[in-house]
Amino acid sequence: MSREPFLEDEKYHLRRRRRLRRIRREKRLQARRRRLLKKLLPLGIGALSLVIIIIAIITMIVGKINDKKTQTAQNEETVQVSGNEIEAILPLYRFQKTEDTVEIQSEKMISSNAILVNESTDMILAVKGEAERISPASMTKVLTILVAAEHISEENMSDTVPMTVEIMDYILLNDCSAVGFKRGEKVPVKDLFYGTVLSSGADAALGLVNYVAGSQEAFVDMMNEKLKELGLSDTAHFTNAIGVYDENHYCTVYDMAVMMKAALKNELCREILSTRTYTTTSTIEHPEGITISNWFLRRIEDKDVGGEVVCGKTGYVKEAKNCAVSYGILKDETAYICVTVGSDSVWTCIDDHVELYTTYRMENSDSSEM
Repeated sequence: MSREPFLEDEKYHLRRRRRLRRIRREKRLQARRRRLLKKLLPLGIGALSLVIIIIAIITMIVGKINDKKTQTAQNEETVQVSGNEIEAILPLYRFQKTEDTVEIQSEKMISSNAILVNESTDMILAVKGEAERISPASMTKVLTILVAAEHISEENMSDTVPMTVEIMDYILLNDCSAVGFKRGEKVPVKDLFYGTVLSSGADAALGLVNYVAGSQEAFVDMMNEKLKELGLSDTAHFTNAIGVYDENHYCTVYDMAVMMKAALKNELCREILSTRTYTTTSTIEHPEGITISNWFLRRIEDKDVGGEVVCGKTGYVKEAKNCAVSYGILKDETAYICVTVGSDSVWTCIDDHVELYTTYRMENSDSSEM
């Protein structure tokens, strides 16, 4: 009998035993892994939970930091916006009434509208129709030179500006006062400033605004922006730089006092508004120049106002009659701004300013001392 069947059986059983041993080893390893897993699982879960908690805490902290930064930025933006809004709302200069402010009712005061302000304290001493809309006439030029002065440097004062046909036509069409420059005459910027105020020259004013802005229309936009900056845009609006009457060209005597105060803060404007006599530069058309005067200052200097009227600018259109804005420093060394509108003549206008500087300034001082 051949042994081959037995050999085959042996090989089979050997392979089976080996397979069984391998299965048993794998089962032991699996059992060992399960025991180890049972031991490590609580630790793993705890560690995982700890990691999750740590991640959550870090996320929360980072979130709070970012929220705080965002809130801070929003608060800063809000404060900035609020600041800008407040700055836009609050006027640059504000005059205040007090219990001592006098309502002018005296028949001695011919002007229909008037205001007297203590420029040193910004307190209103006396008023008459101070909030009523008026035509500022050539008092407009106070703002004209202020806006121009803020856009022209000292080194440009010697630049020359030609007197154009358009300027001459405008003067003729609107019956404006003029320095007397000739068509084609090249006038230094400095002379244009003085001519605008001292002789209330439309030729000088138009030359000045053309030099600054290229046209009167563009310059008027700048003037209205300045009114906004001064906090006057609700009650004042200008349509020209000369003072020519227009129903949309208006302000109040209060507004004009504010404009005067702003102009006084500008060194060039203050100098021009305080000049009594000036001679323009020699040109081919005017070899000896043109001598011009601030007649308001020259006339009121002979009046007793208890001090000195330092600066002034007059105006006239039939709708506003004679008007003027002035700045005086009296013997008590206190500075005042005075504005009147609606006088019958240049002399009654001056008389009204004298009345305000004396009677109403003194009345207010007396009541303050009581």
